Amino acid sequence: MKKSTSNNDNFFERVYEIVRQIPEGKVTSYGAIAKALGAARSARMVGWAMNASHNLEDVPAHRVVNRIGMLSGKHHFEGTNLMQQLLENEGIQVVDNQIIDFEKHFWEPKF
Repeated sequence: MKKSTSNNDNFFERVYEIVRQIPEGKVTSYGAIAKALGAARSARMVGWAMNASHNLEDVPAHRVVNRIGMLSGKHHFEGTNLMQQLLENEGIQVVDNQIIDFEKHFWEPKF
């Protein structure tokens, strides 16, 4: 049975609520967001929500990375290195698409 669009919209909006709470200079992961929503196995769906968020200026999608701190969503940003530039503007160092001191910058979401 296919999930209805309204269920996806609701899930996506709950993802965006969490992403809006990520402090400047911090990042979190798709999996951590899924876990905070009580859907620990839905990291990929969180990724879909992030891919759909790029017209939402109040959702800092650049602060969501994969579980090891790689900029896995960078292809969805305009320009070659926009995701990296946005993170670096917040004081997060990125080398070869990997956040340096990932644990120091990691923010654990609560819902």
